[in-house]
Amino acid sequence: MKRAVLLAALLVTGCGSPSADLFLVKRSGADKNANLTLLVSDDGTVTCNGAKHEIPNEKLLDARKLTRELSPQAELHLALPPRPGTVLSYKVRMEAGTVTFSDTSRPLPSEFAELELFTKSVAEDVCGLARA
Repeated sequence: MKRAVLLAALLVTGCGSPSADLFLVKRSGADKNANLTLLVSDDGTVTCNGAKHEIPNEKLLDARKLTRELSPQAELHLALPPRPGTVLSYKVRMEAGTVTFSDTSRPLPSEFAELELFTKSVAEDVCGLARA
């Protein structure tokens, strides 16, 4: 009987727990809607500047892939300096660590370019935050 009660208690405490966050992107820049805080959660939602939205399954799969690909650089806390002419800068925090870079940083790993595209796509297509 004690086992059944303990098992039931464990099942109840496991249900309803929030999904893990995959990563948080803070994008900054001078133009309209450049400044963005984007939180991607593993439950298929994204929060853009405080407003929560559902994301398509394809975007969730892209986010999971980005998490795996960026984790090695995040563990190293890789920070690539901006170069002249920077328009957008990014700071990405995830469980593995943090990476920072700008659109002009060189060499820019392909995963970082993919994150730029992911952020732009989600901000515009899901959150309705097109840059000027």
